[in-house]
Amino acid sequence: MSLKHFIPQSNTLRNAAVIALLLTAVTACTTSPTGRSQFMLISPESAIVESRQAYLSTVGQLNKEDKLVDDPRMADRVATITGRLVTEAIALYPDSADWEWSVAIIDDDETVNAWCMAGGRMAAYTGLFEQLQLTDDEFAQIMGHEISHALANHTAERMSRAMAINVGVLAAGVASDNHVATLAGAALAAKLALELPNSRVAESEADEIGIELATRAGYAPEAAVSLWQKMGGLSESRPAEFLSTHPAPENRQAALSALVPEMRALNPQARMAKVTPITIVR
Repeated sequence: MSLKHFIPQSNTLRNAAVIALLLTAVTACTTSPTGRSQFMLISPESAIVESRQAYLSTVGQLNKEDKLVDDPRMADRVATITGRLVTEAIALYPDSADWEWSVAIIDDDETVNAWCMAGGRMAAYTGLFEQLQLTDDEFAQIMGHEISHALANHTAERMSRAMAINVGVLAAGVASDNHVATLAGAALAAKLALELPNSRVAESEADEIGIELATRAGYAPEAAVSLWQKMGGLSESRPAEFLSTHPAPENRQAALSALVPEMRALNPQARMAKVTPITIVR
């Protein structure tokens, strides 16, 4: 039997082989801040580029619908809290100093949600404040958690999952050396990454990193526990978008409570007064 009988001849098999090699090459050298091996089809740098386009598209549509909040008091509150968090993020992850940190405050009292994309582009819904009556410390825990997803390259992971779901687009781009098709797959993945939930492991990582960011920024670590108590109470009366994309197992409050003594020992006073300028998207 000739060698050619052992070589995949169809485009489908050849594409699958190429993608398998890409998967092996990319995931083998990528780890999270906690040392976890991460599934990556797209680099964190590419995730930032594509997330920027997805963010601008999303915010542009919100602006057309007059859904961006321009209240000075709320904007100042959000900018101050996220600015303190970003100060600590940059101190712990210096590469993030070059990110385009910004927050869009979305006028939607029915939605209890927030997110942060790769590159530091964030959003917070007014439903968080309207339905949970958040203290500054609790809001800091939410945004610290969301910022941590970006710092830990969870956006790139979600984009990679989205690209795997839409593997046909990637296969076509790889097989034909069609970079346009491959980039189109990345752009689509960036938009889908806003809707795909993080894994439970990624959520635990964001909890751990987020409570530290908030504590170092001068916010009470106990607020992480009271926040989830409020979330739990809300879920009894109505589903929360934040809960639908942020699975909260029964031991989540206990895990955060266990971190509180360690967080208290951080002594954040040295930098807590510094506020990194944050752009409020209007």
